[in-house]
Amino acid sequence: MIRPHDALPFRHVLTLPAMGSAVRIARETTEQVLAEWGVGPREPCLGPALLILSELVANSVRHAAVLSPNVTVVFAGGPDAFAFGVHDRHPYRPALYTSAVAGSGRGLATVVELTLELGGSAVVRGDADQGGKSIWVTLPLQRAGAPLQR
Repeated sequence: MIRPHDALPFRHVLTLPAMGSAVRIARETTEQVLAEWGVGPREPCLGPALLILSELVANSVRHAAVLSPNVTVVFAGGPDAFAFGVHDRHPYRPALYTSAVAGSGRGLATVVELTLELGGSAVVRGDADQGGKSIWVTLPLQRAGAPLQR
């Protein structure tokens, strides 16, 4: 499995207060970061990636803000993949694929469904101290072979 923070050469980190405006700011930042990396608005995964990111940030704001005053989004990119991790300091780690099958947590079910439809992967990684987690989504870019621009 690709570990986005190890395998993809481009990075950007965004830390925001865990409040409603975090979703909008994270979406806008994602669009800016991808444009800077040479990923244009015609990229097929762009719209779904923004929806997935919005859902994950909204979940952190909605469910983790009591224990996690900030939410951090880490972006990683390369010539054929785009990945992002949404991190908070709430210890609960959702079972992504169980949510999709069981029908609980419609937002996470949507995240998993869209990710798999795009040929991507999603994983939950706990912090070393078990006090928080990141949900990482890796999506393939259709423009494989085209170098990302700086």
